[in-house]
Order: sequence, then C-alpha cells, then structure tokens
Amino acid sequence: MKFRFFAFLLFLLCLPAGLIAQELFTLNGLITDASSNEMLIGVNLIIPEANTGVISNDYGYYSIKLPKGEYNLQISYLGYQNIQTTINLDADKKMDFQLSRSSEDLEEVVITSQNKGLNIRKPEMSLNRLSINTIQRMPVVFGEVDVVKSLLLLPGVSNAGEGSSGFNVRGGAVDQNLILLDEATIFNSSHLFGLFSVFNPDAIKDLKLYKGGIPAEYGGRVSSVLDIYQRDGNSKEFKMQGGIGAISSRLLAEGPIVKDKGSFLIGGRSSYAHLFLKLTDNTNSAYFYDLNTKLSYKINSSNKLLLSGYFGRDVFRISQNFDNTYGNAVLNLRWNHIFSDNIFTNLSAIYSDYYYGLTLNFVGFNWDSGIKNLNLKYDFNHYINDALQLKYGIQNTYYEFNPGEIEPINEESGINYFKLINKYAFENAFYISAEHDLSERFSAEYGLRLSNFFRLGQKELNIYENDIPVEYNEDTGIYREAEIMDTRSYSRSDILKSFTNLEPRVALAYTLNERQSVKASYNRMTQYLHLISNTSSPTPLDVWTPSGPFIEPQVLDQYALGYFQNFKENTYSLELETFYKQIDNRIDYINGANLIANNAIERVVLNGESRAFGLEILFRKNTGRLTGWLGYTLSRSEQRTPGRTEFETGINNGDWYNSNYDKTHDLSLTGSYDINDKWQINTNFIFQTGLATTYPTAQYEYEGVTIPVYGERNGDRLPSYHRLDISATFEPKRNKSRDFRSYWNFGIYNVYNRKNAYSISFRENADTNKNEAVRLSLFGIIPSVTYNFKF
Repeated sequence: MKFRFFAFLLFLLCLPAGLIAQELFTLNGLITDASSNEMLIGVNLIIPEANTGVISNDYGYYSIKLPKGEYNLQISYLGYQNIQTTINLDADKKMDFQLSRSSEDLEEVVITSQNKGLNIRKPEMSLNRLSINTIQRMPVVFGEVDVVKSLLLLPGVSNAGEGSSGFNVRGGAVDQNLILLDEATIFNSSHLFGLFSVFNPDAIKDLKLYKGGIPAEYGGRVSSVLDIYQRDGNSKEFKMQGGIGAISSRLLAEGPIVKDKGSFLIGGRSSYAHLFLKLTDNTNSAYFYDLNTKLSYKINSSNKLLLSGYFGRDVFRISQNFDNTYGNAVLNLRWNHIFSDNIFTNLSAIYSDYYYGLTLNFVGFNWDSGIKNLNLKYDFNHYINDALQLKYGIQNTYYEFNPGEIEPINEESGINYFKLINKYAFENAFYISAEHDLSERFSAEYGLRLSNFFRLGQKELNIYENDIPVEYNEDTGIYREAEIMDTRSYSRSDILKSFTNLEPRVALAYTLNERQSVKASYNRMTQYLHLISNTSSPTPLDVWTPSGPFIEPQVLDQYALGYFQNFKENTYSLELETFYKQIDNRIDYINGANLIANNAIERVVLNGESRAFGLEILFRKNTGRLTGWLGYTLSRSEQRTPGRTEFETGINNGDWYNSNYDKTHDLSLTGSYDINDKWQINTNFIFQTGLATTYPTAQYEYEGVTIPVYGERNGDRLPSYHRLDISATFEPKRNKSRDFRSYWNFGIYNVYNRKNAYSISFRENADTNKNEAVRLSLFGIIPSVTYNFKF
C-alpha cells in the first residue's frame, strides 16, 4: 500500500517534465496594501492566455513560471481595485504590486471565493473564508463581534447551544479542531465560558476554516483546522480604531517603526459589565481582557522578521469565596526568507501556554493546571512551474501537561498539598504536498504527512495486572477501575511509548466547463492529544492528556465528494458536498467516571470509535445591494465503544449511539441589504435539531431516596432550536477632509424572544408531588448598540 502511494506520487510529479523542458522564466514578487504595506493573503493573479494563475501565499508572496512571451496579467482581491497590466516575459522578473482599496465603505461580499472561476478549477474543497467586514456586520448576542459565532452560520459547523464554548465541525468534538492564531495553537477559544471568542476582529487579517480536504501542512487534529492570521500593522502612517459596546470595548493602534520597512500593531479589548456591580452591594464579577501585538521589519527584499503575540485572561469571582482565572498566552517569532525566485521559506519559533487557576477561599486552597508547548517549524513554498507548486517542511513540538496542583492558601486550611503527575511528550512531523494542474480540466492537490509522537518519562507510572487499567465484571455487567498493582519511575529522557503514522491527503477537481466542476477528497489525520471532558461543551477545568501506554491516538479517514457551480458571472454560486468520516480510538468514559483531579485517568476511559456522514448545501449571492447565503446540513454523528472481548457489553451494549453534538438538521440564512450609502440591514435566521441527551425513563426508591433510571445513552433530544437576529449599521456622512470615520451598529438578538432549551432537568413538584420537566433557557430577546470608529 505504501509503495503504491509513493509510486503514484512519483508518477504525478513526473508529468510536467515536458513543460520543464521548455524555456521558462519566473515572475515573482510581493503583493501589499497600498495604504499600509500590509501583506495580502490569497490575492488572485490570472494570466488568461496561459489559462493559468497563482494565489499569493500567507505572507503575500507569489511566483509563477511561464514560457517566454507577452501576457496580460489580471490581479484581483476582495475589496480592492483590480489591476490589469501587460508584461513582456523575456527574463526572470520580480514585480511587486500594491493594491488600493476599492471603497471606504463596508465590503459587500459575504463569503470570499476565488475570482475568475478559480474556485471552480482549484482542487480546494470543504474550505470557507469569511470576510472580517462581514463578521463585523453580523448581529450577535450583546452586540459583541465574534469570529466563532459567525462560523456557526456555515454548513457543517455547529455548537452545543447558547453559551457553549468552541464549535463542532461535521459531527466532530470541540477538541478535534486545530485552532491557530499566527501559527500558534489556541487551546481554549472562548471568553466567559463560551459567550465570546478570544479573537479581536480588529486585529485579524485572514481567516480560513478547513472542514475536509485538509492540506498535509496541517496535523494533530481530526476534525477541522481554523487558521487565523493577525494583521501586520501599518508601516506608512499611524492609525487607530476601536469600538464601544454594551459590555466591552476595544482599541487598536498601528503605525510605522521605520517608515515603509517596520511596523507595530497593538490592540486591547476588555469587558466592563462587572464594574456596574460595584455600584451595588453585589460582590460578584465576571470579566475578560486580552491583548494582541505584532511587530514586523523588512530587512531587505529577501528577508523579513515578524514577532506576534496574544495574551488573554478571564476572571470569574463569586463574593470572596470563589476566584477563577484562565486564559491563553502565545508568542511567535518568524523569519521569512526568499531563497530564489521560486523558493519562499518561513521559519517559526512558537510558544503556547494555556493556564487554568482556581481559588476556593471557603475551603482554603489554590488549584493550578494547564498545558504548554514549544514548536519549531520550517516551511517551504517551491514553485516548480505554472502547473506545479510544492509545499514541504518539518514541525517539532514539545509538550508539558500540568493536570493539576492543589496548594493550601493558609495554615487554617484543611487541604494538604497535592500534585497530579506532570506528563511530557514530543511530536514531530515531515510533510510534502503538491498543487498540480494535470491538464486544462483536471487538477489535484496531493501529499503525505509522516508524524511521530513520543510519550516521555514521568515521575510515576501506574502498573496494572495484564496492563489493563479498566476491569469488567461479568456478573454485574459493570466497568470499574482496576487496582493499581505498583508504580514505576522514569526519567524525562525515557520513552514510555511511541507512535508513527502515515497520513496521505488528496483532493481532485475536474472542470466540466468554466462555470461547473466536480471535486473529491480524501485525508487521513492523526490526533495524539485528548481533551478529558464528559460534557458536550468543554469548561476551563477540562484538562488535556497525551496518548501513551493506555490511550491510543485518534485516527481519521474522511471522504468527500462535491459539485460546484457559479451563475451569472459569479453573482451566485452553489456548493454541494457530501462527506463520510470514520475515527478510531475516540475515547469514551465508563459510567460514573470521575474526571476531576484524577491522577489515573486511564482507569475511567475506554477506546471506542465514532463516525459522521452528511450532506452540505451552500447557496450564495456574492454581489449587489443584497448579499448573503443559505446553508443547510443534513447529517448524523454517532459513537460506540464495543466490548474488548466477546464477554464484555461495552458502553451502551456496544451499540452506536448519537454523539453529544449530533444534529440531524441545521439551517442558517444570513443576508445583508444596502439601503443607501448610510444604512445597511443585516439578519440571521437559524434552525437546528435539538441536541442529543439522556432522559430518565423510570425511578425507584431505596431507603427513602428516589433514584432515577435512565434510558439509552443520548437516546432523547432537547426541543428544536431556532431564532431570528437583526441588526442595522448606520454610517454618518463623512467629512472627506478628515481621516476620522465612524459607524453605529444597532442589533436585536432573538427577535421573537424564543426560549431555547439549554438543558432540561426533572424534579418532583412540591405542590402536586408529580414529576415535571424544567427547561433552562439562557437568553431571550437582547437589544444592543455598538459605536465603532477609525482614524
């Protein structure tokens, strides 16, 4: 199998040999914003005569090889004026382009797509980009602009309900999403337990969500990749922008360090609703703050340094008894280097830290936990010719897991010091991928990723009889924690267990005509980290654990098939995709599992499997006064944990059951209408099948205590979820002699005040003594207003 894949890869790479034999010249350069020198990602460069084109990479660089001749070059990018120029290519040429914004108004297009039919010809599928200006328009709870909440309007993306953190992609769990901010891993993407995301929209330049067909450069997760890049900062002149909302405000400043060579960007955001509580006798508080920074410096035409960082914290306090602090901190130092006209490289040194702290004064202890990693990666973009582009690189990551540490805060505390055992791991990977135009109609993106994971030594490792940490009692049919026979100590340099996985990726596109294409993709991915949580929406207390002697890595195989069509010169577009994904070694928990402060988590988890399949429809109107999209997903997400032997029942009798994030129907409709130069109306409508849950089916009394009897796991559902949001954006007439501009956003979240169920609990009515179901709803109708400015 491996030999056949390598032979196929070699065959494809050899196909353009005839083209290479021609006399080819290189056209390359950088594409930037004319007003700020900001590097622009994903700019389209089209050469109609050669029926080819190229897209600028994540650092604004492009390169293409063509035979000698005269060509018309067309450059287009969302929100910018197009450039058309004629070039005479009779030698290698370096040409940098600066694009000017087409309008100072808010951009019209809601989901970006490759112009001039590139979205039809390219083998990319299951990929969505959202315009930041579109995100800023969308009506959201409390009027706070939110990147993650905007993703939920795309087909195949959902979450566990209002107030839930993270997002689920194609029936996957939250921990199966790789979230990158300037290439650094974000382990918790939410503020205030899921009400807001950690991403400040003012600081974001580019956002891509891969749901499938994931390129070989990404690894470590089995569901999706959310890749976000921060802006570089303006190297021409000083600028500021910000916003004042109902419960939070933000401010961002940028400007040159050395004009046209170096720039800085610094942005801050904070909530302040807790300050109003101080005006009363209420001593509780809940707030967040974060900071985005970036420095960039162009050494010369071939070298550039970038230093970016993010720091965020959430604070949740109840009186003087409970104090909770958690958040992310990341730092990335990058070196962009152009080796030659057709080789672009990026070397990154990345630090990422997720911290969780808890103080319980009434008990008298502090709790600290978290995960840190150091990542060194080196990536190459190699432009072979106009038909073939290679990407390859190496990635090395060191992990340190702190499952928890309890420390008494005073002498009166009844708690003794206790430290859960730290865990360590090392992950490395090599990848190579090719984007290849095999003919005028047929193109492919294919590659291979080789990943290794080493579970390193730790202070103590539990020893079990027959290496089985979870026992099964055949008489009672119940799983229970196995007895710890002994412990063994290891040094950090020891390897407890290692894993090696080959992860092939391939995506194909066949163009039926200039407006239609069919695409297919397959990718295998491996995930070595696991989030220990028995809730559908993770909490900050949930901890990450690495694969090792008792927990196997998750392995995904995903297949997708799609049909794509543009209408009326790309005014409308249609995307149909069907997918199937199978994940091995998805962890499950035995009944009654204790996950908090558990020093032997392997005693309560079992390796199972999961699967998801479905159909996604995305119909878009991309231009005009009315823009928007209709997204619909019909899907199924299931999980099962069969018995390890024929005598074991497994979880739920080894049968498939609905996962916590299974939703049969998911419909979203979003639209934006420009009334005139001053007013715009934006609206969202969402309908979703209720989340899977488990209800009690009976009850009995034992020694005066009523004990519920539950049915099959996730055999029931919450009521269907639906709501309508609307907002209006008002931009006063600008004084063209001043740089200052501003606009107001007025919104109503949940217009018809739908009481959507966050959960349903059961209790005995004190008056009637009958059982009753009680619905818990978080949000009703919520009006909001936000003032935004820029100068």
